[in-house]
Amino acid sequence: MRPEVSVRPVHIGVFAAVLVLVGGLLLGWSGRAGAAGDPLLSRGKAATASSTEGSSYAAGKAFDGNTGTRWASAEGKDPQWLRVDLGAGAAVSRIKLVWEAAYAKAYRLEVSADGTTWTQVAEEKAGNGGTDDWTGLGGKGRYVRMYGTARGTSYGYSLIEMEVYGTADTTPTPTPTGPSPTGPTPGGAFTVVAAGDIAAQCTASDSACAHPKTAALAQRIDPKFYLTMGDNQYDDARLADFKNYYDKTWGAFKAKTHPVPGNHETYDPAGSLAGYKSYFGSIAYPQGKSWYSFDEGNWHFVALDSNAFDQSAQIDWLKADLAANGKKCVAAYWHHPLYSSGGHGNDPVSRPVWRILYDAKADLVLNGHDHHYERFAPQDPDGKATADGIVEIVGGMGGAEPYPIEQVQPNSQKRISGEYGVLKLDFTDSGYGWSYVGTDGKAKDTSPTYSCH
Repeated sequence: MRPEVSVRPVHIGVFAAVLVLVGGLLLGWSGRAGAAGDPLLSRGKAATASSTEGSSYAAGKAFDGNTGTRWASAEGKDPQWLRVDLGAGAAVSRIKLVWEAAYAKAYRLEVSADGTTWTQVAEEKAGNGGTDDWTGLGGKGRYVRMYGTARGTSYGYSLIEMEVYGTADTTPTPTPTGPSPTGPTPGGAFTVVAAGDIAAQCTASDSACAHPKTAALAQRIDPKFYLTMGDNQYDDARLADFKNYYDKTWGAFKAKTHPVPGNHETYDPAGSLAGYKSYFGSIAYPQGKSWYSFDEGNWHFVALDSNAFDQSAQIDWLKADLAANGKKCVAAYWHHPLYSSGGHGNDPVSRPVWRILYDAKADLVLNGHDHHYERFAPQDPDGKATADGIVEIVGGMGGAEPYPIEQVQPNSQKRISGEYGVLKLDFTDSGYGWSYVGTDGKAKDTSPTYSCH
C-alpha cells in the first residue's frame, strides 16, 4: 500500500552535491519524468491562485517550465494557495516544488476531482525552502494545489516551478443510451441552479412561505452545483436565523452551494457577515475572503462581494484572477446589479467591476437584490447594446417578498415579478442558455443560446 499523508519530501539544498554524486538525481529536473517514469502532467496547464503580487507573477508562471519566471502571492498574508487544472482526472504520484526566496514554512498538497472538495496527500510543517520533491503519492483528481498556511519569511509565497507527475485517466466516457436529466451530459455540459434573496423568516408550516418551495424545485433539478446571489437570509442574517430558516430548506444542499453575501448579511449585530461566515464557513471563504473563484468544465466562475467593491484588495484580486484564468468562458455573480428595472434600480457601485469583466471578455453576470426576474441583452458597462457585451440576469425571486417592475431599463428583454422561482442555467464548453423555472416546475422564460466570447 502506497503511503499518502505520511510521505516526506526530499529537500534539495546543502545536500545537492552529494545527491548529484550519488545518482545525478538533480540533472534535467524541469523535464524529467516522475516516480516510476510517470510523465509530467502540469506543464502549461491552466492555473489560478489566491492572489498575485502583480501581473508579472501570475499563477501560470509556476507551470511554464521557465526557471526565470515565478508565481508570487500578495505579501504578508496567510493562507495562500496555488492551483493547477490538469485538464482531466489523473493518479498523482509526484509533486515537485521549487521555491523562490519567499517559501512556505507550512503547507499542504491537495488533490480534487471537482475543484471544490479537497483531499490532502502530503503536509509540510517545517519547510526550509529550496526544492521539495514529494514522491510516492497516491492521490487522484483533476485539480492539484499547494495550500500554504505559514510563510517562512515576512514576504509572501513564491514558486519558481510546481511540477505534477502521474498517470492521466484515459478511461473512455460511456456513450449515453438514453436521456438522463440528472446524470452526466456529453461535451462538458453541466447544469447550475441559481437564485438570490432567499430565506424570509418563515417555514413550510406557512403556506405563503416561498423558500421551502424554491428549495424543493432546486433540489428536483439536481444540478452540478448551486449559486446564491446574496441576501441568503433575512432580516439581519444572524447565525440563529440561518439555522432556523435557510438551513431547513436551501441548507439541504449547502455542501454543493457557492454563495455570496448580500446587504442583509451585513446587518448582523454580531458583526458584518458574522452569521453568514459562521453558517457557511469555508464554503463561502474557500480562499480566505468573501470573494473567490472556481472552475467547472470550460468555465471560470467568479464569486464577488458587492458590499466591498470599494476595497482595493478585492479589485486587485479580481484583476489578477482574470489575468490568470485559462478558461474560455467566464461567469461572475454578486448581489447588487448594475442594471435593474425593479425597485432598487441601477446600482453604479458595480460599474467598475463590469469594466474589468468586460475588458476580460466575460460572458455572464448574475445578480439579486431586486426581487424579480429579468434578463438583458448583451451590453457594455455604459449600457450600450453590443454583441461582445455581457449578459446580465437578475434572479432575486428565491423566496423574499416580490418587488414590482418600476422603470424598464434599456436592453431589458424580459421581466417577471410575483412568480417565485430559480434560474436553471445550462453550460457547455462553448456557450450557455437558461430558463427561469417557477415553483410549479414550468419554464416561465427561456433565453437565447449564447456563445462564449
